[in-house]
Amino acid sequence: MKLSPDQKLAGVLCPVFSMRTEDDLGIGDTEAVRQMIDWCHKHGLSILQVLPINETSDDNSPYNAISSMALEPTTIATNPQHLPDLTPARFRALAPPDLIEELRRGPVAYARVKKLKRDLLWAAFESFLRRHWEKQTKRAAEMRAFLREHADWVADYALFRVFMEDYHNWPTWDEWPRERQTPRQAWTWLLSLPSKERTEYEQRMLFHLYVQWIAYSQWTELKKYATQKKVYLLGDIPFGVNRYSADVWANRSIFDLEWSGGCPPEKVFRVDPFTEKWGQNWGIPLYKWSVLRERNYDWWRTRVGNVHRIFHLFRIDHVLGFFRIYTFPWQPRDNARFLPLSEQEAAKLTGGRLPHFQPYPDDTPEHCAFNRQQGEQLLQMVIEAAGDTAVVAEDLGVVPPYVPLALEKLGIPGYKIPHFLRAPDGTFVDGKTYPRLSLATPATHDHPPIRVMWRELWERADRGDEGAVWDLKCWMKYCGQDGQPPPREFDGFVHEMIWRGVLHSNSWLAVFQITDVFGTEGRFNTPGAVDAGNWSYRLDVTVRQLDRDPRFGPKIKRFAELVFKTGRSP
Repeated sequence: MKLSPDQKLAGVLCPVFSMRTEDDLGIGDTEAVRQMIDWCHKHGLSILQVLPINETSDDNSPYNAISSMALEPTTIATNPQHLPDLTPARFRALAPPDLIEELRRGPVAYARVKKLKRDLLWAAFESFLRRHWEKQTKRAAEMRAFLREHADWVADYALFRVFMEDYHNWPTWDEWPRERQTPRQAWTWLLSLPSKERTEYEQRMLFHLYVQWIAYSQWTELKKYATQKKVYLLGDIPFGVNRYSADVWANRSIFDLEWSGGCPPEKVFRVDPFTEKWGQNWGIPLYKWSVLRERNYDWWRTRVGNVHRIFHLFRIDHVLGFFRIYTFPWQPRDNARFLPLSEQEAAKLTGGRLPHFQPYPDDTPEHCAFNRQQGEQLLQMVIEAAGDTAVVAEDLGVVPPYVPLALEKLGIPGYKIPHFLRAPDGTFVDGKTYPRLSLATPATHDHPPIRVMWRELWERADRGDEGAVWDLKCWMKYCGQDGQPPPREFDGFVHEMIWRGVLHSNSWLAVFQITDVFGTEGRFNTPGAVDAGNWSYRLDVTVRQLDRDPRFGPKIKRFAELVFKTGRSP
């Protein structure tokens, strides 16, 4: 089922980890997503957007996963009613009520939540081995079918995961013993072990295969359920992958580890001096596109195909990387060393290499043409691999003029954020002139909620910042209140005004962070900041309590009315 931009749609962005249910274990899971699908359906919201759901590393960032193929185990609903291999008795023993109550308070306590979920999954796995795997039941056959279907990545991933466990769950494969640093060496080493030791490794690997089977099973069922409810799941694929991931470990030939991808200096994010001076150094390796081309982009096709199984649409984070990417000749661990240096001093330490765009900067017509052609070819491959799953492009940042033209040619919606789009007179571009093939939103997960944005604009204005005064006026004009004085407080009028401004845009998709629907100040991520608060914010109440809560119920009712009035209800 291919979605069409002929019908305008509206929806919300809510990370899975933020969702609450009466039965969760301190983090959102597939049952929470199911309830959120029901909630969206009830209010005429057609889009439910989530952040990437791949397995995360120790920083818990969904954009820094240890596998672009494996799903995050904490998204699995691990209660006995959702996990048939787990008995109620084992669940009660491992997850006593006082522990669950403690974990449900406040933000996500990742270390404790991950341990509990792993213990529950291991208990389920042991039961599955006895009752199904060893007896070769129908349920065992279903898992074997999953393993055949995902054979091109899942075995190497499982071996990578048990090696991580051997080294305190650190994925830094280049610090492992030599015989474990490549799949070929690792499989040879495994086969050389004594029978008992090899069997132990194989059972641990089988556990991780079991977890992925359960995760994919729950998520594919969710897509079917959402389709029935006419709520479309919008997923997320980061352009880059973690250097210390199963992807890089198992597919070294398609990655260039000499350079580290990121983005150029960006003055919007002022939380990090390095970002202001040098840019954001994400540490992602570059792709060897020539090698991938020879392989018909097999790795990318598998990655996109997995997303197609779960989502109706997916967003490509940093789509600009397909055209050209800003690169650093050092890894993020060396950022502090380079922060105080001048370009000349940095070049002395790197053999003359400095951060720059690859394959080419956009400095000549020939370079622009090359970059555009590369991006179009790669995105065409992504579209082919996606099948009837729609592709959305996060095209924010320093955007070359040819990128919107290429996206339009390919039929891929780009992002429209009002205060990032300026008309020649410096005002915000009128949302009614946005191309239909676009996604409009007042803020993404990397931005402060609109309530905080409004307050900070006024704080800057009170300090004499003329730019903030101008932006307040621009917001009034964008939202149809030209000439009216901007209210100082973020009250119901301002809140609804911004809703209307975005919903009345010509964009196919209008998506709001769930915090911006409710007008709260919770934030999912602060770019460039290493903060335990990142990726851990949770909704104040459960999904089923949202409509009954006096703070939120009236707001969602009014928001749903505006969605209907602007022609965005299904």
